[in-house]
Amino acid sequence: MRATPSGLTAEASVFEGYMRRARGIDASFSGPAEVSEALQTGAAGEPRQLESGMIAYAAVAALQEPRFVDGLRGSRADRGDLARRLASDPAYALELPGGEAAAARAAGALASQGEALRAQGLKVKRAAYSVQHQAWSKRNVPDPRGRLARVKQLSSEPMRGGEDAARLYAAMAEGGRRGGAASPAVTRAVAVAALNVLGQEGRGRALMSEPRTASCLRIAKLNLYQCLAAAGPQYEDIFCLGEHAMAETGSCVADATRASRVSYRR
Repeated sequence: MRATPSGLTAEASVFEGYMRRARGIDASFSGPAEVSEALQTGAAGEPRQLESGMIAYAAVAALQEPRFVDGLRGSRADRGDLARRLASDPAYALELPGGEAAAARAAGALASQGEALRAQGLKVKRAAYSVQHQAWSKRNVPDPRGRLARVKQLSSEPMRGGEDAARLYAAMAEGGRRGGAASPAVTRAVAVAALNVLGQEGRGRALMSEPRTASCLRIAKLNLYQCLAAAGPQYEDIFCLGEHAMAETGSCVADATRASRVSYRR
């Protein structure tokens, strides 16, 4: 396990913590209180923080590639010039020794997180249908406007961190490696990792966002709001939770590792 900059690790831990809590939502609902609690858990992902945390998570995974880190530390190239090159052309990080292997680690770690959340979201979505044999699920949600306002408030609040590093690295190890062409998000993550090794964390901040992923996460959140605004009975809240807060968000994360624009079908 390679040591990583504390700031990057903190952001990665926030991302990992949210994804773990969201995919921990149990699809076996027995009453409105459980639906409300699950909805609050799933809605607690602030899109911009989720995006930057996602890239930080992939960057920390890239830093677990020994050849990549050792190559940067032992490089005879001028560090300032190298940092400027990486900041202006993130894809250059893939050409560095161990760069492609670092990208494979980053893609594997990130894809694993997204796929797991998507899979659990689909289970919750299916529960929206199976739960309808229970009478409570067909009763309307009380104070739907208040519920939507609370979800929007949660979605705008900073996500909490404080997760331990051991849990973070264990989650990354489970992701393995994913080869193939690096996506824009993974490419940026590898460049961020390189800049952190070079002591140029400030330059890396500008790379902690990726337009395609940012748009996907924002749309997923808007779809959640629209779904809840139209929802009536409890089972429809379960559907909105599974489809948009979980499966769609998970697809955004998994798709961020794909070089093409092909998306998962939900």
